[in-house]
Formats: sequence, structure tokens, C-alpha cells
Amino acid sequence: MKKQYFWPFALSARAPLAIISIAILAGCFGGVKKPQPTELQPVTALVSVRQSWSNRMGQVSFPLDASVSGNSVGVASDDGIVALLDAQTGRDIWRVALKTPIAAGVGSDGKVLAVVTKANEVVAMQAGRELWRQKLAAQAFTAPFVAGERVFVLAADRSVNAFDGQTGRKLWTQQRSSEPLVLRQSGVMLAVGDTLVVGLAGRLAGMNPADGSIQWEAPIATPRGINDVERLVDLVGSVSRVGDSVCVRAFQASIGCVNTARGSVLWTKPANGVQGIQGDDRLLFGTEADGTVMAWKRTDGERVWSSERLRYRGLTAPLVAGRSVVIGDATGFIHLLSREDGSLLNRLSTDGSAISAAPVLAGNTLVAVTRNGGIYGFQPE
Repeated sequence: MKKQYFWPFALSARAPLAIISIAILAGCFGGVKKPQPTELQPVTALVSVRQSWSNRMGQVSFPLDASVSGNSVGVASDDGIVALLDAQTGRDIWRVALKTPIAAGVGSDGKVLAVVTKANEVVAMQAGRELWRQKLAAQAFTAPFVAGERVFVLAADRSVNAFDGQTGRKLWTQQRSSEPLVLRQSGVMLAVGDTLVVGLAGRLAGMNPADGSIQWEAPIATPRGINDVERLVDLVGSVSRVGDSVCVRAFQASIGCVNTARGSVLWTKPANGVQGIQGDDRLLFGTEADGTVMAWKRTDGERVWSSERLRYRGLTAPLVAGRSVVIGDATGFIHLLSREDGSLLNRLSTDGSAISAAPVLAGNTLVAVTRNGGIYGFQPE
């Protein structure tokens, strides 16, 4: 069965059989030839980067978010290994074997790390030991968000759950109506000031972290079409935040920016991507479903440049690092493109398996994790 690049659906409680059938069909359409990845051209390194270390864990096939806090990075693998690494050296600060498969992670506030298991349990860890486990009512594919001594979890039934970070005591649950289809990939959760900002279907919602009450909602995409597949408009991570401005992508529908102080939409533009976006105070960057890399103005969403040099290469969400836009691909390469015009600045290699998560920057170290469990640290020379 082929990889589910464009149809990574998961079941909701309302229509599990229909959703399972769609997911199977997504990987087994007959007679449709998959486009061939664009051949990579020779590169002259205009940005000098060296691999400084590597580490290993088990295979990573779930939607991993490598969590960064200072010079440490939290990672996890399918088989239940969770590790906190020193990003400067690549060595384990600690490593825990949860002995149960992981479905989503890693969330961290620098002290507490949290993941969700395939048994629908939220597990919190600190200083190399397990603190607590709590059962969820539904699956989760978004890494827990850890902040304010609490652990927040966005589940596939579009419920948001809050737990005490040290004890695991459930503090509240906010449940919204659930569409029949949800994405089997990371959604949106972050803090902006005293507001918990969450992606609920095609809307960005501001919530009171103390009790889960919704303070505002801002639509990024509106469901359209005659069937559940066409109407799917989930927001996907990662996101770009600058001050009160949060810019996000709705799956294969649009990108847009919201003023979270007012809860108002600043602008939206059609866009056909499946991964999140990143950016700075001037530009936003993203990869479209066909691998075209795009840059837009943050102020109004107008296109600045596009590059087709990485089409059909199974790209991750981008990372902005210095003068580069950093993107991983399905063959284990990490591409550094110029943020000014998309030209190629360098290309880094790993173990040949897909880059499993958007690369992250921890201190001065670029960290990437592969599907085969390789963890690589790169530093500028």
C-alpha cells in the first residue's frame, strides 16, 4: 500500500467504517501513476554546515513533533522510547521506555515531557521518570501542549482536554461537534499571552486555559463540497507566530493570519498544501501538496516567490533558520533554500529514510529525525 500523502484520514466515533474505507482507497487507487520526484541538481554550498553528531532510537511513523527547550530537544519513537537530548552534543540527558506504542508527541515546557500512546493514554514524564498516565476518550495525533504547569491535549474528536502537569488530574474538557473525517497528522495548539490557541476544524479558536471556555473563533477555511472528503478543512501544524499574529494552514484549502488579541482574521488566501507553515515578521513559507515551495508576504498573503526544484519529493513543513528555509524530504535529504528567492544554498544527507518531522533549531544546532530513527545534529561552520 502506498504512503498516504494526500489522504491521511482517521476515524471519528460517528462513522468509523466509512473513514477506514476511504483511508484504504487512498493508498490503492488503480491506474494512477504517482508523479516521479524531481531529480536533484548538483549543489554548491553557499551556507557552510557540518554534521556535528548523530543518535538513534526506534522507527518513527507517527506525526512526531520534536520539542525544543533551550539547548535540549525531546524526541520519541513508535516503540515507546522517549528521550531528551542535549542538542549541543547529541547525548541523552535521559531516556525512558514506556513499553507501549506512541501515537503523538512530543510536548514539553522544558521540564515536563508528554506524549499520547496508541492506547489513547496521555503520559507525562520528568527527569527521566514517568509522572502519570491518563486515558483519553478518543485518539490523538497532535503532540500535547505543555505550559503553565498544565498539559493540554487536542483529540481526534476535536475535544480539548486539560490536565494538571504534576498529578495528571483532569481539569476540564471542551467538546465541539465532530465532522466524520479528521486528519491523521498534527493539528494546532499554542499559547499567545494568556490565551490557548487551538485549531478546531477550519477555525482558529482562542480558549481560556483555566476553564476551556472559548473566547473567540476565526475561520481560516469553510467546509465546501458534497461529501465528507471535500469538506475536510482541518488546520495543520506547524504555525508562524509573531506577537499577536498567528498564521496557519488549512489542509489543501488555504493559509491565513489571525490577530489573536482581537480574534479577527487579517487575511486568507487559497493554498493547496498539506503541511504547516513557518515564517518571520516579513515572510511566510510553506510547501504545497506537489512539493512547490512558496513564500508569501505576511502582511497580506501576496506571493513573493515559488520554487519547483523539490516537486514530488515528499516535503516536511519548513523551518526558518538564519538566511535559510530548511525543508526535509522523503529520501532523507535536508534542503536549505534562500528565504529571499528560494535558490538552493546547501543540501544535507542523513540515512536515506524520510525526514519524519519538520526540522527544528535548538540553540545553534539544526536537528532532524528520520523515519528509521536516526537523529542528526548539524551546526554552521
